[in-house]
Amino acid sequence: MKENRLAVVGILVKNRKTSSDMVNHILSEFGDIIVGRMGIPYREKGISVIALIINGTTDEIGALTGKLGNIDGVKVRSAITT
Repeated sequence: MKENRLAVVGILVKNRKTSSDMVNHILSEFGDIIVGRMGIPYREKGISVIALIINGTTDEIGALTGKLGNIDGVKVRSAITT
């Protein structure tokens, strides 16, 4: 059994109109490992910023960030604790 890790995930969405449905669908899919979520529209830059706190295995965190990162116009970075 793999041990859960605590992670912070930052998501930048460049075109909210075309990407938000897919991003929200994936976040819902992984809702059981999401501890907290904060989303901020940064109108001056034309992007949206989402910050997540995650409690899951490294495989789960990798699957979530990988799926999000495959969406056109979405950039994802994570920091995982040991």
